[in-house]
Amino acid sequence: MPDVQEAHMLGRLLAPEIEAMLEAKQTHEARAALVDLLNPEIADVLVELPPHQRAVAFRLLPRERAAEVFTYIPMEAQEELLKELNTEQLAHLFDEMAPDDRAELFDEMPGEVAAKLLALMKPEERKQTQAILGYPAHSVGRIMTPDYLSIRPEWTVTQALEHLRRHGRDAETFSRIYVVDERGRLLDDIRIRQLLLVEPSSPVRSLMNEQFITLHAQDDREAAVKTMERYDLPALPVVDREGILVGIVTFDDVADVAKAETTEDIQKMGAVQALEEPYINASIMELVKKRGTWLSMLFLGEMLTASAMAHYEHEIAQAVVLSLFIPLIISSGGNSGSQASTLIIRAMAVGEIELRDWWRVLSRELICGAALGLLLGVIGLIRINLWYALGWGHLYGEHYELIAFTIAASLIGVVLWGSIMGSMLPFLLRAAKLDPAVISAPLVATLVDVTGLIIYFSTAAVILRGTLL
Repeated sequence: MPDVQEAHMLGRLLAPEIEAMLEAKQTHEARAALVDLLNPEIADVLVELPPHQRAVAFRLLPRERAAEVFTYIPMEAQEELLKELNTEQLAHLFDEMAPDDRAELFDEMPGEVAAKLLALMKPEERKQTQAILGYPAHSVGRIMTPDYLSIRPEWTVTQALEHLRRHGRDAETFSRIYVVDERGRLLDDIRIRQLLLVEPSSPVRSLMNEQFITLHAQDDREAAVKTMERYDLPALPVVDREGILVGIVTFDDVADVAKAETTEDIQKMGAVQALEEPYINASIMELVKKRGTWLSMLFLGEMLTASAMAHYEHEIAQAVVLSLFIPLIISSGGNSGSQASTLIIRAMAVGEIELRDWWRVLSRELICGAALGLLLGVIGLIRINLWYALGWGHLYGEHYELIAFTIAASLIGVVLWGSIMGSMLPFLLRAAKLDPAVISAPLVATLVDVTGLIIYFSTAAVILRGTLL
């Protein structure tokens, strides 16, 4: 089986052949070549074609297949393709698409365009789409599909299987069958194998144990990721406030959400506001706007570093050698803080630690930070003494040993402080009901820079008093 890169390469290699067939009006050959591919591979081929030929190739696909392929095409190419399709083709495309995929597409469109396209759809499909769009953005309701299979508890297994044969073709998944009452309230979920392995005359009620996991339509979509990961289920039922079954969320929908949420967190941790679209599709102005806000805040923060250095101007003037180690000291503290914050934010995101675990984390970081600081301190101590032994001692003067101990002691304090700040700031944000991911690595480094200078010069004032200071 080809990996992802090989699959993309296959699409690029086949695109010129398909393009040549279309130019030669060999539509039957082009159609046969396309339908032999997997849906993601067809999407790769279409993306590589010129816009006008992309529409021609897309029209060659069977209706149901075209709707599936469309979901694999990048948003920018989707928009170009929609412009090339006529009203009737658009109506067929949207009617064949899965309701959740259709709602996601409508959510990205301008309001007036979405309204026109909704008017083209069949009443039932339009109703489903509007129902999904009625839920808050980033909620479970926005990623669910109403294409599920439900049966009644009073039915026999024979009746249930007959119902599945009649209506199963349009279902999103066959792995779980949902038992509902006459109001549509969810009573249980059972596996399809349970129906197949019992006597046909058995009532469905006899298979129920009423132990099932649900999501609420108003929940944040991250709840679906965490719940599916915790219980390792391929699909989860979604209910409203009254317990009425309104849809299901499947693993592919959750995978898309997990990818989007992880991308957003990584962008925030890199001191960038989350992008609403892929990087390559974002405009230059949008990138400047998303990055400029944080960069300006970090710049203002770093100005405090300059203020701290101005405060110790007298010490620097007396012992200029201290200025040589300022980048070393503040970068070590910033790096340790960034490491700690990254580890803690990720652990929070995957549910490994909770707010109540702050003391355990602090105690671990006290030990870890001190050990890391000691390690760097020893390296700094060896480095200065080694430079002196190699004949470069004039850089540090006659008091090189005291300077070495100053650097070592400062590194222990700065790295320890960086680890404490990096690990505790996410807890403070979580306690304040804010997203810990906004504690970006650059922000932690900026905060530690200022305090690192204070620790450094305070340590120097104690150790070098009576000699250089």
